Amino acid sequence: MASLAPMKKHILDHAFSPDSVAVVGASDQSFSFGYHFLKHLLDYKYSGIVYPVNPRKESILGLKCYPNLTEISGEVEFVICCLPASRILSLLDECAQKNVKVVHLFTAKLSETGRPDAIDLEQQILLKARQYGIRLIGPNCMGVYHPAAGISFGYDLPIEPGKIGLVFQSGGAACLLIQQCGLLGLRFSKAVSYGNALDLDECDLLEYFMEDSRTELIAAYFEGVKDGARFLKTIRQAAAKKPVIAVKGGRGNSGIRAAASHTASLAGTQNIWHTALRQAGVMEVNNFDEMVNLLQLFYKLPPIYGNRAAIMGGGGGKSVIGADLAEEAGLQVPPLTFELREKLKELAPEMWDWLGNPIDISIFGDNINTMHGIFDLLSDSPDYDFIIRQTTDENPMDDDLWTFIIRSEIDAVVVAFKRAKKPLVCVLSGGKPGLDDMKDIRWQTMAEMRSLLIREGVPVFDTMPEAVTAIGKYVRYWQGRLR
Repeated sequence: MASLAPMKKHILDHAFSPDSVAVVGASDQSFSFGYHFLKHLLDYKYSGIVYPVNPRKESILGLKCYPNLTEISGEVEFVICCLPASRILSLLDECAQKNVKVVHLFTAKLSETGRPDAIDLEQQILLKARQYGIRLIGPNCMGVYHPAAGISFGYDLPIEPGKIGLVFQSGGAACLLIQQCGLLGLRFSKAVSYGNALDLDECDLLEYFMEDSRTELIAAYFEGVKDGARFLKTIRQAAAKKPVIAVKGGRGNSGIRAAASHTASLAGTQNIWHTALRQAGVMEVNNFDEMVNLLQLFYKLPPIYGNRAAIMGGGGGKSVIGADLAEEAGLQVPPLTFELREKLKELAPEMWDWLGNPIDISIFGDNINTMHGIFDLLSDSPDYDFIIRQTTDENPMDDDLWTFIIRSEIDAVVVAFKRAKKPLVCVLSGGKPGLDDMKDIRWQTMAEMRSLLIREGVPVFDTMPEAVTAIGKYVRYWQGRLR
């Protein structure tokens, strides 16, 4: 019986999961990115072989250093290039001799400068790479992040893998988003910053992530595209398979100019982008904060197909504003039904006819059992699709009593989240304390409770506007999938 031929490795797997990596332009100077990329491979426990390349060094960070690629006796699958642009053509000659599959060009100062000689050199680099069959990521980018393989382009990025795939034209924005998501307990399957997209572009990356079994949703940042027709086809296919959340950079005149100098991208007009993304089934957000908020819901909650909100928590004024904000975000806040009120008579006989939706829990005092009971009623009710739980973070009491109440409230949220029969999100609002303010028990407690919610997997938002905006988009996405 004939043996099955091994599956051919996808070209991007040579970058995300290489058996060996050479850092060309490696350095022992901490201000150099040749130092940072090498240190990331060590810090994130990359299991393959690492080759620092620098003709002026014998060793760097405890690893033997090589004067060039051709002096390396073993295979070199992936190259991270930190050389000046003028040296890339000769590097590609060495890469061809070593049968390198993919080169990440961290190198910048090429077409994004707008200078004719830099644009010409970039095209020479592309031509030579194609002659050798070498694929390029970049130039002018941070490259790849694959925590499961121990490859990173930044410090303090989560080492645990997750299910978000990141396709970002900007490297700094990619680092920022991963770090912000990491603080909320969100993790990534793989991420790529692709810069000028000289060779491998947004379409190649979207095609890869839509087929990647470990990627369940895709977050993307585009400044421009190389092939509009192919892009529309590809992103439509990706959005049909997995949720795709996108930010378009370069929406106004100044943004368009900035995009051109950042990644040499032709940004295009915003109305065309907006229409194209909407028709493709992509969720477009305006900024990275909105993207983080929406990713949190996709990461932590099941689909929500209805827009009826039960709002519980906070004081009277916060409840009123919360209801207004929810309706303005396209959600409904239905009043308590006759059936619910009948059940409230037994649970809270002294206040059953006082309560409404939103439910102001400040009138309960420290009666945690009543809070649990009302939550269970809302969770069981077919008249609501999800629950928003606001916390009472104002402090009209002494520290000991306030601390007891806020801890009790958050403990109740965690218990409710675990036994809820419908999705729950929490709004844990407050001020923006500085370092000296963190000495106050109020801010220490709020930070501790936030960490508890995140650790338990509860979606947590800083403000009600952020929460309802994200939920509105989330609900509309799943309603669209039903259609």
